[in-house]
Amino acid sequence: MSTTPATDERVRKASLLTRALRRTEVGSLLGAIAIFILFSATDTTGNFGQLPGIAGWTDIAAPIGIVAIAVALLMIAGEFDLSSGVIVGTTGLIIGMLVQEFNMNIWLAILLAMIFAAGIGLMNGYLVVKTKLPSFIITLATFFVLKGANMAFTMIVTGSVRVTGTDKAPGFKSAFDLFSGTFKIGTESFQNSLLWWVGLAIVATVVLTRTKFGNWIFAAGGDANAARNAGVPVARTKISLFVLTSLAGALVGTIDVLRLQGMQAGQGVGQEFYYIIAAAVGGTLLTGGAGSAIGASIGAIIMGMAYIGIPFSLWNSDWTSTFLGIILFSAVMINTYIGRKAAGGKR
Repeated sequence: MSTTPATDERVRKASLLTRALRRTEVGSLLGAIAIFILFSATDTTGNFGQLPGIAGWTDIAAPIGIVAIAVALLMIAGEFDLSSGVIVGTTGLIIGMLVQEFNMNIWLAILLAMIFAAGIGLMNGYLVVKTKLPSFIITLATFFVLKGANMAFTMIVTGSVRVTGTDKAPGFKSAFDLFSGTFKIGTESFQNSLLWWVGLAIVATVVLTRTKFGNWIFAAGGDANAARNAGVPVARTKISLFVLTSLAGALVGTIDVLRLQGMQAGQGVGQEFYYIIAAAVGGTLLTGGAGSAIGASIGAIIMGMAYIGIPFSLWNSDWTSTFLGIILFSAVMINTYIGRKAAGGKR
């Protein structure tokens, strides 16, 4: 009597469905499809699913997505950055003041603002890895310092809480065309920020899935002590990601100050929560160790669709934040449920 040996659990192949469900962005993709169908069905303008509507919600989603991707990478590594929003305003104010007060070439002003933002990220990362304090506390302190400094320093230098006149700076047109210009798809104009967003998503995805640094990011967030024992430079990886997050915020600040031809001192404050929401909705675990740039981008798309879809459907826009809160809770619950089922599924 012959017996068939049992298949070893370690080599048993999971089905295509199970492997798909293990992707952290699957839940957010399903949610994005559902929200697109919802607003397409309730749209009173007929434009939501057409090029004019797509141009509108990608315009809102792109700056959120740019920073959300960097925030997602940092969250995968097990850290948070609550100063990413205020960095947007700080960068724009620095560029504006350098131009307004010193008539500096816009490209030099952008470079100096980027260096400043990288320095903030370096400081945040260094303090987190050296003091062992939660990144939530370190970056929250940075947030308040910069928020106050933005208001006070702008008032001292310009006599108001706003900088203007970036359009008069030497080199403005070339910088505007690169960062804040538009391109055509059919007859509709789309913002260049969409191209920056897509490009960053592609690069971040390649880094996460095809490079040693991407493995370090996952290892640092999954189990930092085990990663160190395996030779992963956890401290250097996390510091690099803090710098990347600040630079992503600086990129959005540059796009904004060129597009608006000025900047308010309070610009960007509060946006850090939208970046975290986009990453979390996209399947990035708040505890670290899992997530993707694609998921964060899908989360940003969901937020963009909500901001455009609600007024297009003639709903009260005062409920937008409530809607986003419900989306966040639902997405995290669905992602958690799918992840648990997929982890236990074998067929």
